[in-house]
Amino acid sequence: MIEKHILIEDIDPLLLYGVNNVNMQMLKALYPKLRIVARGNVIHVMGDELEMSAFEEIVEKIEKHILKYNSLTEEELLRITRGERSERDGVEGVIVYSVTGRPICARTTNQQALVRAYQDNDLVFAIGPAGSGKTYTSIALAVRALKNKEIRRIILSRPAVEAGEKLGFLPGDMKEKIDPYLQPLYDALEDMIPTQKLREMMEQNIIQIAPLAFMRGRTLSDAVVILDEAQNTTSAQLKMFLTRMGMNTKMIVTGDTTQIDLPHNVRSGLIEAWHLLKDVKGIGFIELTKKDIVRHKLVTRIVEAYEKTPQAGLDGRSESQPPSEEEKQ
Repeated sequence: MIEKHILIEDIDPLLLYGVNNVNMQMLKALYPKLRIVARGNVIHVMGDELEMSAFEEIVEKIEKHILKYNSLTEEELLRITRGERSERDGVEGVIVYSVTGRPICARTTNQQALVRAYQDNDLVFAIGPAGSGKTYTSIALAVRALKNKEIRRIILSRPAVEAGEKLGFLPGDMKEKIDPYLQPLYDALEDMIPTQKLREMMEQNIIQIAPLAFMRGRTLSDAVVILDEAQNTTSAQLKMFLTRMGMNTKMIVTGDTTQIDLPHNVRSGLIEAWHLLKDVKGIGFIELTKKDIVRHKLVTRIVEAYEKTPQAGLDGRSESQPPSEEEKQ
């Protein structure tokens, strides 16, 4: 008789144990020669050596299943113990699975192009209207890379530019002031990573969310780095961000050139980068359109209505094209 402690590290142990420990009760029934006690993220096992070896192998398979699918049903648990494949194996186009087990896929042609551009380039610009999935798809790609251990961390950033409400008048300390700007990034992560595990990852700086200003002076290695709302960066800010790239790092820059909140005399760094870098090898540019909008159907109609309304020139923030040579000079 031997004793072992199995540490559950990569997943939320509650998903393995099941509601009211139903999964652990099932495992105990399947391995009657073992005494199994689960506490926190450690499973204490005592008993027959051969059966313990089989139990460790099954726990490892269950962990991999949960890491991939973010869920574990009793039926799936039985399939794993029988050595059968999950019914969800072989589904094409899935980037990751949500916390509810829903497959997250690139749903449109341009979103699929974004996935391919990410695979083929170390730097990708994804430019398109609100709701076109550019940020959500980018974060899904980053989460997949982290789960597959292709990188060691995810770094998400946004410029803290006011759109009507001044930052200084918001209540609280600095973190409380900047969190509202970063909330869309939190929302996407919470849809893909269980709450407890996400909290741990953020505490350990495996996932970092910070305003663009906090990037200065850093070298970002072994990471997927996403800059959201890049239309609100200046030329100097975006150049600073792009030059943070270190070894084994991929960057995704997203933005909507119709929603620029910079002062009218300040040119968007995103539009300038689009013009300057579009022919540079290793950089991919994907332009999404209103056809890629996957939010409520009204969002598409709203975007179309605004497109029909004449706006000011480039610095009037309606243009979605890079500056001409004359404008740039």
